[in-house]
Amino acid sequence: MVTVNVHEAKTKLSRLLAQVEAGEDVIIARSGTPVARLERLQKPGKREFGSMKGQIKLGDEFFDPLPEEELAYWEGR
Repeated sequence: MVTVNVHEAKTKLSRLLAQVEAGEDVIIARSGTPVARLERLQKPGKREFGSMKGQIKLGDEFFDPLPEEELAYWEGR
């Protein structure tokens, strides 16, 4: 893990980002006091259609028409 002060981080941001992409965390400090950490973001996993199948249950009332008052609210009336 590398620690750099703000001024150095501003002047070497591209190099620091390359280090982060390589898997190294970078701490940014102000006057030697750690303030923030740069770390590599994880790519989100691939979402699979239907992966929640069977985990969510909707009652038959879900498909009932909305009451007029609520319908007016949703339609901005």
